[in-house]
Amino acid sequence: MSKRKAIALFSGGLDSTLAMKLIIDQGIDVIACNINTGFGATKDRRAHMQNMCDQVGAELRIIDIQSEYLQDVLFDPKYGYGKHFNPCIDCHAKMFEVAKRIMEAEGASFLISGEVLGQRPMSQNKDALIKVLNEANVDGLLLRPMSAKRLAPTIAEEEGWVDRDKLEGILGRSRERQMELAEQFGLVDFESPGGGCLLTDANFAIKIRDYIKYDEQFDVPDIPVLKWGRHFRLPDGAKMVIGRDQEENVKLQEIDNAKFIHIRTEGVPGPHVLLSKNASENDRNFALRSILTYCKTSPDEEYTLDINGETVTTTPLASRAEAAKYSIL
Repeated sequence: MSKRKAIALFSGGLDSTLAMKLIIDQGIDVIACNINTGFGATKDRRAHMQNMCDQVGAELRIIDIQSEYLQDVLFDPKYGYGKHFNPCIDCHAKMFEVAKRIMEAEGASFLISGEVLGQRPMSQNKDALIKVLNEANVDGLLLRPMSAKRLAPTIAEEEGWVDRDKLEGILGRSRERQMELAEQFGLVDFESPGGGCLLTDANFAIKIRDYIKYDEQFDVPDIPVLKWGRHFRLPDGAKMVIGRDQEENVKLQEIDNAKFIHIRTEGVPGPHVLLSKNASENDRNFALRSILTYCKTSPDEEYTLDINGETVTTTPLASRAEAAKYSIL
């Protein structure tokens, strides 16, 4: 007889790793599904997630739902936003909806997550957890091992697939019990808790609100534009993004988005820049002169820039302050 299987919503953090371990230790195979909405941390965490899965014996899968997320969740959340641009309840419900599809395709029996009751006041209170169950149509299927003893028994517990006595009853924001379990299981290299979703970041919220104010056709290729650089909204409405360091220059250079042109300096070290393809002539000239103020240049000299292979020569603005007044962040 084949082993029973569960699908885990896996963030890569300690709570979701511990939740999987509690279930794997009861003889159940776990597929760890990391759902990519496009708004996770900017750092590539694939190696870290694989390491955590290897430590507990779970299979890692990364599921890309960026297009579906933009269409179904981000801009019209049924339960609204949190403090910034974060539709947490709708987001969690979408993830469990996706996980349920995977569960059915894989012939798995139930779902698990690392959510802890009361850890996040807005999205992990009892009312919010129930809303997620109902919205995703996973009531009874979703087991939350870290707080199971404080929640109603699920199908997995009622059917005896999982021993409820071996699950946890953690409540609140203290990490003491999680650290005890990590030591007990010998887990290493786990991350400190912290926000991994850019939509909960105040600065990112400012950038995305500005972006959609000028462009209602927000799509998947627009997501990476928001993740890097200093953002400007120029006098006639064009968007300009300037790399702040070498890492951001590389990331901006890699972006392939038909809405933007790429600009770089020639002859002097300077930032990599994205500029709206439909920028007015006034905004384009302002952008070119602004870029030069972020280099070691003199307002009295002319410099050369490359715009998608076209060479242009111009002078810097009198000071960086002229450009900075159009900075979003």
